[in-house]
Amino acid sequence: MMDKNFPIFKTKIPGDKKVFDLDDPVDRRKYFEHKADAEIEKLRDYLRKNTFVGFLIGQKGSGKGTYAKMFAEAVGPEYIEHISIGDIIRRIDVEFKKKEFLDFLKANYRGPVSLSDIIKSLTNRSTKILLPTELILTLVQAEISKLGRKAVFIDGFPRNLDQISYSLYFRALIGYRDDPDFFVFIDVPESVIDERMKYRVICPKCQTSRNIKLLATKEIGFDKKNKKFYLICDEDQSRMMTKEGDELGIEAIRDRIEADEKVAENLMKMQGVAKIFLRNSLPIETAKKYTDDYEITLAYNYEFDNQANQVRIIKEPWSIKDNNGILSYSLLAPPVVVALIKQIVKVLGL
Repeated sequence: MMDKNFPIFKTKIPGDKKVFDLDDPVDRRKYFEHKADAEIEKLRDYLRKNTFVGFLIGQKGSGKGTYAKMFAEAVGPEYIEHISIGDIIRRIDVEFKKKEFLDFLKANYRGPVSLSDIIKSLTNRSTKILLPTELILTLVQAEISKLGRKAVFIDGFPRNLDQISYSLYFRALIGYRDDPDFFVFIDVPESVIDERMKYRVICPKCQTSRNIKLLATKEIGFDKKNKKFYLICDEDQSRMMTKEGDELGIEAIRDRIEADEKVAENLMKMQGVAKIFLRNSLPIETAKKYTDDYEITLAYNYEFDNQANQVRIIKEPWSIKDNNGILSYSLLAPPVVVALIKQIVKVLGL
């Protein structure tokens, strides 16, 4: 489990009566300006001439990509880029077909496994040769070379204990020699990850993902024969289905969760790199002191009205137990991003 004593960050403004719809992009921008306007302006001023490298450290399913993208939404996508190591690796077989990409690798890759052997293994879909860390660094360097001079959030590195020493010099290795870097530790209770997985559903046509308990669509169906509720995709009206394996929840990825935890524990001990701490949940008994009601994740429950022949939706704050067994509320992404914005300003000394 992640650190048991992550600080609680306060987003509540005393006496503030404003309410925002955090699912609406326009309202969400107003929310960020309301909660962190001064800090956002400081970051924009800084990013017009400078950049940074932020490492997102958290378990699979902890929301790393969501927080990075929402940070860019608040501060300005022209200044920020989110780089997912997993996405880069998944695209590699396509990239290897491009001459420009191969030329870049030949000029920049240095590692224990020959580039020709790596290409051969990928061509043959062989798993005998794992991608060495040196190649992954070169792939990230290639990705960054396309972006120009932007601040970047790195998602998915370091992924194992062997890569930790590389992460301490990552900034120099990818060419960001003068930019500050920092670790962003994300603490999400396992119960949150578990229910995000167990209740996730996907549209069989457009692959849109939703969650029947936490992120409903506009229209809800009811299977009278099986007495089960289901979501209807907003895009193409298809019945959304559970992805095979998701019913197992977090246990399906237990090995990965434990590996991520070991990496985080080791990075916590590292000196010389600034650290930012984000927490997804707040104890119920103190939540009202630190956060507004609309910043708390709602859980969806359903009832079928036989007389009206329609589904009735019941929303209430989603309560879970955190990793210490304390009954807590899970926060929506925007208040966590407010905490990220304000802590980055502090780390950068703005």
